[in-house]
This record gives sequence, C-alpha cells and structure tokens, in this order.
Amino acid sequence: MQVFHEPAGRLTPVFDEDHLVAAGGLPAVLGLAEQGDLSGLLADTLTVDCPNAGLKTRALVAGMLAGADDIDGTDILRTGGTRRVLGGVRAPSTLGTFLRCFTHGHVLQLGAVNRALLEGLAGRVPGLFGADRVVMVDLDDTIRELHGYRKQGVAYGYNKVKGLNAILATISSDSCAPVIAGAGLRRGNVRSGDHAAWHAARAIALTRRIRPGAQIMGRADSAFCTCETIHAFADHDCWFSVTIPAWPTVTAAIGRIDEQAWTPIQYPHAVIEPETGELISDAEVAETRFTAFVSHPKEEQVSCRLVVRRVKRLNPAGQDPLVQTYRYHAFITNSDLDTAEADRRHRDHAIVEQVIAELKAGPLAHLPSGRFTANAAWLGCAVIAFNLSRAAAHAAGLGRARMPTIARTLVMIPARLATRARRRYLHMPRGWPWQSQFMRLWTTATAVGPPLALAS
Repeated sequence: MQVFHEPAGRLTPVFDEDHLVAAGGLPAVLGLAEQGDLSGLLADTLTVDCPNAGLKTRALVAGMLAGADDIDGTDILRTGGTRRVLGGVRAPSTLGTFLRCFTHGHVLQLGAVNRALLEGLAGRVPGLFGADRVVMVDLDDTIRELHGYRKQGVAYGYNKVKGLNAILATISSDSCAPVIAGAGLRRGNVRSGDHAAWHAARAIALTRRIRPGAQIMGRADSAFCTCETIHAFADHDCWFSVTIPAWPTVTAAIGRIDEQAWTPIQYPHAVIEPETGELISDAEVAETRFTAFVSHPKEEQVSCRLVVRRVKRLNPAGQDPLVQTYRYHAFITNSDLDTAEADRRHRDHAIVEQVIAELKAGPLAHLPSGRFTANAAWLGCAVIAFNLSRAAAHAAGLGRARMPTIARTLVMIPARLATRARRRYLHMPRGWPWQSQFMRLWTTATAVGPPLALAS
C-alpha cells in the first residue's frame, strides 16, 4: 500500500494554470465545422430572439464535443486557456437561458443548418458519404427516460418507460458509418411511425443532393410499416426494406411458401462444416409476391416482395403448426436484390441502434430543461455535434470510430497554450498515440485560412 500512497502524498494539486487547454483537439473539429460554414449557416438561418444566437449554438455544440451531457458540463469551455483558443464561449446559465428562447420553428431551423452543414462537409471530407452504389436511409426512434412531472411532453412510451421520444433518420453505406440527416423530439407516448414520412422525405432529398445517381434504400422496423412511410420511399423512386408485422395477410402468405423454396443463408451464428464445407445454420430465407395495405384504397396498396427469414426454435412444443418449428421474420421490399442479399441488407438496419447508443452515452444522457422546445433544441445541437465528430473521424482516417473514441483520441487532448512572435501554439503531449491521425484532421480543418487557434 505504501508504494501507491507515497507518490500521492508528495503531490499537491493547485488549480492555477491559465495556459492549459482542457480539450486541445476542439480547435481542429470546430475548424472542420467552419469548412462546412457552420457559423455562416447559423447566422443566415437561425432567427432566435436572443443576442449572439450563432455563437451560443456553436458553444453548445463545442461543449457536447468535449463530453458535456448537460448544461453544467459546457463549463469545461471556460477552463484555463480553452476560451482563448475557441473564441466566444458563454456561461452554462447563459446557454440554458438561450435554449429556452427556442420555438418549434427555431428547432426546424437547426435541422436545416444540420442538412446544409452535411452538404458542405461532403465536399471537404472525402468518404463521409462513401461511393457505394446503394445508400441506406434508416428510420428509428428511442425513448429518452426522464423522471419527474415538470418536463413538458413526458409520458409512458411503447416500452413502458416514462420519457420523451426522439426519432432519427440516418444516412450510411457499406463503406461509411452513419451520419444523422435529421432528428425530432416528440411526446413520450407518440406512435413510432407518426410523421416518419416527413423525416424520410427530407433525408431522401439530402441524399439526392449529396449522392446524385445513387440508389437509395429506406429501412425501418415494423413500427414504421405504415402506408405513408412506404409511399415516402416508393414515390421518390427509392427502394424500401421495412419489417412488416404479423398481420393475417402476412401469416397467410408465409403459409403458402413451398417448403422447397427455403434457402440456407450465412447467418451471424452459422458455422462451416470442416469436412464437407457445408453451411451449418438454422436460418433460411424465401420470398413470395405480396400486396401490402389491402385495407386501403387500391391506389394506395403496394405490390412488393415479401422476404421471410426463418430460424429454428429451440423449444417448439405446444406451438401452432405454422410456427411450431420456426420463428419467422418478414419484411417487404421493392429492390432487385436477390433474396439472400436483400435479407443481409435488411439485417444491417441494426446499425442505427449504434447511433442511438452513442447519443445516449453522450449528449443525450440528459435532456436538460423542463421546456419541450429547449430539449428539442438540445437534440438538434447533439445531432450537429455527432455529425461533426463523424466528419472529424473520416478526416483523421478513423472512419468507423465511435463518438466516445473520437472524443478520447482527437478532442480531449491535454495541451498548453503558448505565444511566440505573435503566433499561438498548442503544445500537446509527446508520444500521443493518435498524433498522425490528429494531424490529418488538422490539415483538413485548416486547408483554407489560418488555424482556428490563431483567429481573433
């Protein structure tokens, strides 16, 4: 025990250094944001009735990039020499008051800023949206658990958890991790599919501008299987791949599939028999023609493919004859992919869950205000921060790194601010393991104009 206690006993912590920077990588990430014209977009778009609205929004985003998951956490921007490096920052109380100035229209303006920023970053960060033929637009929602009775819109949601509902629309491809095209905060007891078509249409329009000519595939789970959502994709000449509930028409269609039509597939838990090379898996796929939404008028019905994956049950005793051996997962699609590839693409929809997990582990760990529109604005800033961290990862050559990894390796770098010959320097630790990746990011962030640390 003496070995561990002796060094601490010889140390005396003193918080008196004015030249240390808490997050030495923030100038690079915010410099990348300026490459996408974040400040200009905020000045031109945001009309919140509050002085320096763009500067305060930028401070909220910077705080989230530095790990803030509530209003008080943004105070990290005012430590030591951090404020001298970043320029204008504000006290947490000021930022909290600013959030409460937002209306629903101002929240929509933040969404417009996010989409325009992604367009700007697409030209500055090669690979942010990949070059694949197929681009996926994924829809999903989550409940952010909240407590107390003084937060507007709080209610028990689909998972019996009390909170607010956040819907997300992401863009991704096989070669690039997702970015968030749009998000919206909703009351806790909203149906998942409500107004999903509205979010899908905006994500599709953004994808068309960024990746013209790419084939878009919209994916979602069964909660989003509504006539409006399917038509939001189909009417825009997009593929759709959406899980369909076990409606009577779906169960009947599965029952009509011939037993010889089932094909074994490469499933995550499948293994290869060493002697024969055969695939050992209980997963099989088949498909049949299907007409969805037959209760709607004929012009709203959707003729498509019903692709079904079945996995053998471990304990089938006592089940209905149709499902006594297998459990079935069905989805509808209009793609021209073969059955196995369509199933693989659909299973990859789970990638949106990682986006939700990153947000909940970061800026969405809390929704800080009792006012609904303030929380919606916080979500809008969190989306911008997430997309900036994703762009920074691509610029640094860490394209699939997650938000906590990006913060640890590229943002939260301890640094000392020094001035020589009217030039500012950030002295960072010798031997930093991710130095080369950070310098790649810095080169991209400062490709035009001086580094952000030198700006007045």
